[in-house]
Amino acid sequence: MSRSVLLLRAVNVSGRNSVPMARLREVLATGTDLVDVATYIASGNIICATPKRPAAACAAVRSLIHEEFGVDTPVIHRTHAQLVDSEAAQPFPEGDVKYVHAMFLEGPPSAGAVEALEKRLLPEERLELIGNDLWIDYGSGGVHSTKLTKAVLDRALGVAGTARNLRTTRRLIELTA
Repeated sequence: MSRSVLLLRAVNVSGRNSVPMARLREVLATGTDLVDVATYIASGNIICATPKRPAAACAAVRSLIHEEFGVDTPVIHRTHAQLVDSEAAQPFPEGDVKYVHAMFLEGPPSAGAVEALEKRLLPEERLELIGNDLWIDYGSGGVHSTKLTKAVLDRALGVAGTARNLRTTRRLIELTA
């Protein structure tokens, strides 16, 4: 059975958008067709058997989270194979696993998005779009010193996305194997 991850955006961050993972698993079991559901860390990673209709599953999960928790968050699907391919293609293999992030996008970004973001990079930062994944190396300053804030990324990309550091991405690969 192939497995996937449904990635929630911006939940349980800085005390906002609270979605308790234990309760989320309960409501997913009763309120969706998802099979073999588990979660990984509180940032919102739902591991499950690959849904027959991923877009419909993402929409159902988003609706359920909004109804149950009052949080409206994009839900982005990646299969195990997509995660493996993305990680294999990531352009910053020498980067620190805490500071290299994959931003998984719902679809293709707006034209000119990468160029607009490159203008905001700090000296140690790098980014590269590979398919619908934007890889960002935040350098030694990490995400706390970047000018690539959520608002800047959203505005430039024109499509929803959610980021996971390389360590978490690799763990998601293991969990979906």
